[in-house]
Amino acid sequence: MTQADEQIERESMEFDVVIVGAGPAGLAAAIKLKQLDADLNVVVLEKAAEVGAHILSGAVVDPIAIDQLIPDWRDEDNHPLKTPVKKDVFLNLSEKGGFSLPNFLMPRLLNNHGNYIVSLGNVCRWLGEKAEALGVEVFPGFAAAEIIYDENGAVKGVATGNMGVNRDGTPGPNFEPGVELHGKYVLIGEGARGSLAKQLIQKFELDKDSEPQKYGIGIKELWEIKPENHSEGLVQHSFGWPLDNNTGGGSFLYHLENNQVAVGFVVHLNYKNPYISPFEEMQRFKTHSKIAPTFEGGKRISYGARAITEGGFQSVPKLSFPGGALIGCSAGFVNVPRIKGSHNAMLSGMLAAEHVIAALKAERVNDELADYDAAWRDSAIGKDLHKVRNAKPLLSKFGTFFGTMVSGFDMWCTSLLGGFSFFGTLGHGKNDAESLEPAKDHQKIEYPKPDGTLTFDRLSSVFLSSTNHEEEQPVHLQLGDAGLQKSSEFDVFAGPSTRYCPAGVYEWVEEDGKEPEFVINAQNCVHCKTCDIKDPNQNINWTTPQGGEGPVYPNM
Repeated sequence: MTQADEQIERESMEFDVVIVGAGPAGLAAAIKLKQLDADLNVVVLEKAAEVGAHILSGAVVDPIAIDQLIPDWRDEDNHPLKTPVKKDVFLNLSEKGGFSLPNFLMPRLLNNHGNYIVSLGNVCRWLGEKAEALGVEVFPGFAAAEIIYDENGAVKGVATGNMGVNRDGTPGPNFEPGVELHGKYVLIGEGARGSLAKQLIQKFELDKDSEPQKYGIGIKELWEIKPENHSEGLVQHSFGWPLDNNTGGGSFLYHLENNQVAVGFVVHLNYKNPYISPFEEMQRFKTHSKIAPTFEGGKRISYGARAITEGGFQSVPKLSFPGGALIGCSAGFVNVPRIKGSHNAMLSGMLAAEHVIAALKAERVNDELADYDAAWRDSAIGKDLHKVRNAKPLLSKFGTFFGTMVSGFDMWCTSLLGGFSFFGTLGHGKNDAESLEPAKDHQKIEYPKPDGTLTFDRLSSVFLSSTNHEEEQPVHLQLGDAGLQKSSEFDVFAGPSTRYCPAGVYEWVEEDGKEPEFVINAQNCVHCKTCDIKDPNQNINWTTPQGGEGPVYPNM
């Protein structure tokens, strides 16, 4: 809380339901609420300047949730699901070559038949229009920065952040106080590692009976390529090079319409080597002989990065708390082997909406939606995640190559045997911050310099994301203990923040005769949340900047 929060009285607004986050989960929840009760007063807060501007995903979408929410969507002319998947390719890459895995060997649940290659940002823009047409109030440019509790300790709303605050926390000449939005129930759908969700999980101990949440960082570029290199509807995944066998991750190439290709690279954030740079690994990946020809003569048109929840079934925390619930990736519903989460995010928002309606009809207010928490495991979400629950632990235990084979066998078993696995349900062990090992145990990685045609540096990439933050506001990346950052993050781990951040936010500046200085270039932040996850001491806390700031993804 800044000095401005302590001195300025905020106005408040009353709603039936307050939803934080205009992603797939939040918008699906809003639409479902209004479908079930048109008279409800529902508001959706979105920190981006417009709906969809902070949404980044692959994405190949399973339409199961959209089919339930908007059954006649295929009859519309303006829907964003334009590119059905026509072909699946799965590659195992070595440094000098690679081979395709036969599709008949792949577990059936990995088949993308019936799915669509999309811009998830455009899907959210479409869902936002649907929500507003039903009477939902959608407020883009307003970041939910604080949780409001009632006298009994239940969540009764959220407050938006103050605008126009000076770097020292005092009101500036253009200061505008935040507003409190109160609701009978509050649904939190901020996406992976949301700042409010993190507070709620800690305060109410929602994760005490679950495994640690696991994450990956997904780095994505959108390219416009030559027509002869384009194959509309092609979905290509790979694993292996440039990552070693002990570092989990993989890639995708999705061929959309209009000669566009989305290329993405995911690194699991439980990696051990502090010298790994996910951004540089992604650039190196594009130079592979089976990948580079796709981009010959093409042009990179957009860039972004985002954390991905990867813990799966056993890492989902308790979803309900007094006054509301977690939905979407705030809870962690990504199916890692399928590389899909938006369908489960939407289903969770719809499921939560149904339980909110039941509570309101029973004249309940600000209590716990325990039935929602109890319902998800037996729903389509739980069934989807239960089949793949051991994929991530097996990859972590056995490494990429052998782990992929063992997890493939396990998924065949769970698919054919009603969810039964010979492994039971495996745990994850350490969280991702604890997985990092001291620099003395690893060799420094020398990455090639970018050529500016196929491979690029971080700052030119951030420029493509249209990221912007007012430099005079308080730094939204909060450092806990500066001394600890030097003695541990720098001295022990060799400054991994300078490498795991895909936007060049963090620097260790060393000048002759002076102690190294930790510099935070917060204006570069693309809101991926990797620092909040991977810092070995959990010494960096990601908080919301002023509303409307951050990246502006037009079609990611």
